[in-house]
Amino acid sequence: MSERTTAPDKADQAESRPSLTERMQSTLSSASQEHRDNARPEAANKAKAADKAKAAGKAHPATPRRARLRLSRVDPWSVMKTSFLLSVAFGIVTFIAVFMVWTVLGAAGVWDSINTAVASIVDSESSEGGFDVTDYVGMGRVLGFTLVVAVLDVILLTAIATLTAFLYNLAAALLGGVEVTLSEDQG
Repeated sequence: MSERTTAPDKADQAESRPSLTERMQSTLSSASQEHRDNARPEAANKAKAADKAKAAGKAHPATPRRARLRLSRVDPWSVMKTSFLLSVAFGIVTFIAVFMVWTVLGAAGVWDSINTAVASIVDSESSEGGFDVTDYVGMGRVLGFTLVVAVLDVILLTAIATLTAFLYNLAAALLGGVEVTLSEDQG
C-alpha cells in the first residue's frame, strides 16, 4: 500500500490528541468561566466591551443593543379580559368618586343653600311643603344613575376594545403590523 492509504499508527494518534484528563480539565475550566460570566453579566459585558474597544482602537464604550420587533397580532380574548378588568375598575372608581363628591356637597351645605335660594325666588306661602332639591337629585337617585352608567361603560368599553383588537389584526395582516425598536439601558 502507498503511504497515503496506510492507517496512522496508534502511537501517532495518541501524541496528536490530548489525553482524556486534559480534555476534561479544559472542558471544566471553560464551563466554570462561562458560569462565572453568567453569574456576573454586567462585569462580563463590560469586559467584553472593553476588549472589543481595545481591539477596534476605540476609546468610547459600545452602544446598547437594539432589537426591531413587529407587533403582528393581538389576541382578542386577552384584550377582552384585560379591558373588562380595567373597565370594571373604572366603574368602581367612578361610583366612589360620585359618592364622595355628593357627600362633600351635602356636608358643605350646598343643598340647603339651593333650597333657600329657590324658596326666596318662589313664594313659599303658595307652596305647602316648600322646595327641596334633594327630592330631585338625591343621593339614591344619583348613585343609581351612576351605577347604570358604570355598567353600560363596562359593556361598551369591553366590546369596543375587543372589536379594536379584531380590526388591528385585519390591518396588521394587510400592512404588516406596528414596528417597535427596543434598546438596552446604558449603565
